[in-house]
Amino acid sequence: MNSGQTLFSQLLDFLSPYDFRQCVQRYNGNYKIKSFSCWDQFLCMAFAQLTYRESLRDIQACLRASQTKLYHLGIRGRVSRNTLANANQVRDWRIYADFAQVLIAKARKLYAREPFGVELDHSVYALDSTTIDLCLSLFPWAQFRKRKAAVKLHTLLDLRGSIPSVVIITSGKLHDVRILDQLPIESGAIYILDRGYIDFSRLHSIHLAAAFFVTRAKNNFRFQRLYSQPVLGEAVRCDQIIVPRTFYARRDYRSKLRRIRYVDPETKKQLVFLTNNFTLPAVTIAALYRCRWQVELFFKWIKQHLRIKAFYGTTENAVKTQIWIAISVYVLVAIVKKMLKLDQSLNTILQILSVTLFEKTPILRALARTNYTNENCYISNQLNLFE
Repeated sequence: MNSGQTLFSQLLDFLSPYDFRQCVQRYNGNYKIKSFSCWDQFLCMAFAQLTYRESLRDIQACLRASQTKLYHLGIRGRVSRNTLANANQVRDWRIYADFAQVLIAKARKLYAREPFGVELDHSVYALDSTTIDLCLSLFPWAQFRKRKAAVKLHTLLDLRGSIPSVVIITSGKLHDVRILDQLPIESGAIYILDRGYIDFSRLHSIHLAAAFFVTRAKNNFRFQRLYSQPVLGEAVRCDQIIVPRTFYARRDYRSKLRRIRYVDPETKKQLVFLTNNFTLPAVTIAALYRCRWQVELFFKWIKQHLRIKAFYGTTENAVKTQIWIAISVYVLVAIVKKMLKLDQSLNTILQILSVTLFEKTPILRALARTNYTNENCYISNQLNLFE
């Protein structure tokens, strides 16, 4: 890459302007726009994500301070907080959702052979949601409780590389289980679900699509045992073939299930799993459900390191635009990490980019020169609060 380019320009080289133009044309995004195009909007919002800007005024001040470098980034329009606020409010958020899907498809190809802790040839996905709290007086369209607003980020995470393959943004009122109707089911894949997603009619649709699911059984789950396999080992207490016993569950799920009772060797906690996979060992099923924690770590990471808890606009379109551009930035950094074969974590890469974005140095040198470690150093003569 050209060492005369800023790090921001080199980062943008991993994006496809053609794909972005296709997304804009699909929704007629630049119709009657003379300045500050959708690409300008995307770059300004991506800059805000990478450098942790607090507000539109903050974005405007920082970008105007680097006015001479903006043209080379591709920002042709004058950066103004009013212009950016209007763009976030009126330009279709689906432009940035579609572009994020382009990046997701690219990242999933790069991470297709990435290990995730269980040796399997299947595609493995974890489904969960996280709630982003909002102020009801500012976001009345997202009413969640009587005095509270919120949006939900429903995410189907590909465990190979922790890449979000499907993201659906809804109001906080929508129950998680209804998202199963909107998921594209991949034949032969394994879907790891929390027990909040147990709905036997929807689980049966996954079964009919020749896919597998792994979930935890609810405490009040009633079943009829058909067969119990002999089990060797202390961790797996039982491995049974069952059918639901209650009327509605038996009506909605018309196939057999596998029930596994597992005791965690470390915590001694007893867990009961349900699955329609009868071939994998019981220990592998338990290990798969343990991998579901990666989606929780993904939510924690993006909330800590991206701007998706405080928003630059209050309309539904502005909120969805910001979230989708944040996801695009996350996937872009994951693509850069993989293509440049970097050992640093995504957090470390973001920290470096946040303070060097306008430096003119090769990106590989800037990201590879830092050996970052996060160690807790304690003074020997001071008391430790947590001992």
